[in-house]
Amino acid sequence: MKKRSIFSFLMTAIAVSLSAQNPIVRDQFTADPTARVFGDKIYVYPSHDVLATEKRGRLGWFCMEDYHVFSSENLTDWKDHGVIVTQNKVPWVRPDSYSMWAPDCIERNGKYYFYFPSAPRDTVKYGRGFGIGVAIADSPTGPFVPEENPIAKVRGIDPSVMIAKDGQAYIYWSAGNIYGAKLKENMVELDSDVKILGDLPKKGLKEGPFVFERNGMYYLTFPHVENTIERLEYAMSDNPLGPFKMAGVIMDESPTGCWTNHQSIVQFKGQWLLFYHHNDLSPAFDKARSIRADSLFFNPDGTIQKVIPTLRGVGLTDANSEIQIDRFSQISTENTSIAFLDTTNKFMGWKTIFSGQNSWIRYNSVSFTKKPKYLIIKYLSDKNTQVSVEVFNGKNKTVISKSLPASGDWNVVKIEAKGKLSGKNDIIVKSNSDSKFEVDWIKFE
Repeated sequence: MKKRSIFSFLMTAIAVSLSAQNPIVRDQFTADPTARVFGDKIYVYPSHDVLATEKRGRLGWFCMEDYHVFSSENLTDWKDHGVIVTQNKVPWVRPDSYSMWAPDCIERNGKYYFYFPSAPRDTVKYGRGFGIGVAIADSPTGPFVPEENPIAKVRGIDPSVMIAKDGQAYIYWSAGNIYGAKLKENMVELDSDVKILGDLPKKGLKEGPFVFERNGMYYLTFPHVENTIERLEYAMSDNPLGPFKMAGVIMDESPTGCWTNHQSIVQFKGQWLLFYHHNDLSPAFDKARSIRADSLFFNPDGTIQKVIPTLRGVGLTDANSEIQIDRFSQISTENTSIAFLDTTNKFMGWKTIFSGQNSWIRYNSVSFTKKPKYLIIKYLSDKNTQVSVEVFNGKNKTVISKSLPASGDWNVVKIEAKGKLSGKNDIIVKSNSDSKFEVDWIKFE
């Protein structure tokens, strides 16, 4: 057996700071997020979409060559720990496959096991299609050591691993059907026959299984294409391998036409969360996606309440940071819209456009740790315009109004902030004139 190669990356030492709101990663494309809680942090292991070229992947299709991991202590501030596994460093993976699809990671006995699918370089030895491999580390962020071979008797994509309360580990994957099997204590070999998980919809594509346990019930969640677009559905059982009974829909099909979705569900600091993806940063091409997070709630009988996707997402926003109001909680039905700052570089993010009197946008859950002296607005306006910012928490309400001079280009204005500004508040930014103006961000100082 060849000696396994350990590869570490400088990027793991150069963590990149990201901020809250959806999508939670806005400097690269990400998809298929598996969220896990290790210690006092939440870690997200997504796949990594890149844009294919004539010499890199298949034009017009999914193109994925490596994996990053992201972490947060508060659901607001996220760190990119860099690449943890890449296709040309895994012994059994074809180095030009660009098929590093949806992964998972789980901890056992102080080791972290990262599961990922890809196309093998030796189809005679491993067969055609996809295999599922494992890379092992002593830390959630690596460095990860890939196993020499994929898991025997597992053929498919989208691995998910769950350890039951009795200590038995299970692996799930998809390949037309959804499959499950027990894992040995070493976490890299099967310990049972493979079972097709039945009693699921027979019509349409089923993939991306993610299984979790709550109050003695096992939830099998998966994307399902009944018509043309995936929606997130789930089934329930009192046994990790079923039989499962269909229970409902977690999230409806994308209203903007993003063909895929992929989910994980986790509890972090008492809050249940749904991680999924959408094509926010690539609205015209749904093979370049971005991961999101929203709160998830259960009914008294254990069923899941349908999640309505939001731009605001989860986590508190520090009032002293740049508050991206375009990731809104609520928006007026007329004269307010969202657009990219720069359509040639969508990673620059979005802006809010106010085009009429009483147009407004609301942004919830802003944390004031100390009373600010100033409100700062980055705006653009061809004419003088009147703006007001309302800050309220149910007990106190502060309104800061200001006439903004015509700028012609992006301008930053500092306004004195008076009133009781402390604790957790919601914010409404409102236009009080008919002139059009645009806002990039606001913050308090």
